[in-house]
Amino acid sequence: MNDLKKLIKELTRTADKKRAKNLQWFFKTGPGEYGAGDVFLGIKVPKQRQIAKKYPSLGLKEVKRLLDSNIHEFRLVGLLILIDQYQKASTLKTKEKIVKFYLKNSQRINNWDLVDLSVHKILGDWLLTHQSQKDILDRLVVSKNLWERRMAIIATYAFIRQGSSAETLKIAKKLLNDKEDLIHKAVGWMLREVGRRVSRETLLKFLEEYAKRLPRTALRYALEHLPERLRQYYLKK
Repeated sequence: MNDLKKLIKELTRTADKKRAKNLQWFFKTGPGEYGAGDVFLGIKVPKQRQIAKKYPSLGLKEVKRLLDSNIHEFRLVGLLILIDQYQKASTLKTKEKIVKFYLKNSQRINNWDLVDLSVHKILGDWLLTHQSQKDILDRLVVSKNLWERRMAIIATYAFIRQGSSAETLKIAKKLLNDKEDLIHKAVGWMLREVGRRVSRETLLKFLEEYAKRLPRTALRYALEHLPERLRQYYLKK
């Protein structure tokens, strides 16, 4: 039995039907909802991480088969393996190959948790040292695909963690008029992290100019770690 079959068998054996039912509701998998068609086995993420570690050498062809599955845990484990391979890659050529694979399969990274656990660790990290390629974010941010737009803003978390806010603020401005709540939450989250990890002053300067235009959800997320006095000030602007 090859590694892919072993992995799938192990994941399937670990399924929890009761938990799966709750996850189907939590991730909005009903008709017309953002996660429509997503199928869950009901496996906790720590267990998925544990299983993924057993298959570090899975080839990209096999990872693609996981990503092509409608089973959420298959896609998540595929991404965990991909992250591990990217981080352990010994050459830039290998890293670039993984980044290109990630982008080519972006349509299959199609729920918020899949985006959030992977994009800053692969694409975001790559762009830190290949800034001439940051136009990738400009392409993603105007995509008709919700998840690609979320990728654009969450990828900038890699820059935030290095003390830089410019890319985050640039992408946040481009998403001011986005209609999707999941984008509002992502923008607010990244703005909050700018205030926490880069500079509160930088966040406040941005809010002075854009608080009135930020969707309410994004604004509330951005304000979470500010003193109540400042929170109320920006909420009433």
